[in-house]
Amino acid sequence: MECRDGPVPYRFSRPLHRGVLRSRYKRFLADVELENGQQIIAHCPNTGPMSGVCQAGAPVYLSHHPEPTRKLAYTWEMIQVDGVWVGINTSLPNRLVEWGLERGWLPQLAGFSRWQREVTCGKSKIDFLLTGDAGSAYLEVKNTTWAKGSRALFPDTVTTRGQKHLEDLIAVRQQGQRALLMYWINRADCTEFAPGEERDPRYARLFREALQAGVEMLPYRVEVSPTGIRPLGLAKIVV
Repeated sequence: MECRDGPVPYRFSRPLHRGVLRSRYKRFLADVELENGQQIIAHCPNTGPMSGVCQAGAPVYLSHHPEPTRKLAYTWEMIQVDGVWVGINTSLPNRLVEWGLERGWLPQLAGFSRWQREVTCGKSKIDFLLTGDAGSAYLEVKNTTWAKGSRALFPDTVTTRGQKHLEDLIAVRQQGQRALLMYWINRADCTEFAPGEERDPRYARLFREALQAGVEMLPYRVEVSPTGIRPLGLAKIVV
């Protein structure tokens, strides 16, 4: 169920700047032409291949950070693909989970009022350890932008780190604790979610094992726009 009239949307703290993507290279860099014709190099906060959402000539929005300590004053935040804004900043979902916990964005996490970031769990670091009236739970968050039609997919490349996260969350469940994996679907046009089997078959196998073990999968949809981000609820899991 969509929540367009529900929780308050997240608003960007400063106006974003519109431009056109010219190229992305060296993973962390993007050439962008601003509306005034200025050519700038922006930071690309996304280490993945960005399958299907890295289209030269597409409209983009950037945040501007003119602090003298920064090497690049602009950060690429979103791109428009087939008329839909897609958030590409992989650092934002974790901040929004914290923001959403405080504002009731995430009913599936009701009862958790405190959290720790980057906690050790098995072989890896997990994004959150949640605690509160609901007990405790480990929560890992994955930024998701790859889509085929109305189906969001993760991952879009082999991720040994993601495989370890699944293995560790399965172990958490086997020890009788709650384990949650949130796929932050950073686009509003996807109503389904599935593991990206064609890009990482082992991840897809572990995903299904985790489901059977009782890991709670939360493919969380949001609507991204230049003014802010609005929660839309969960997508349907297709395995």
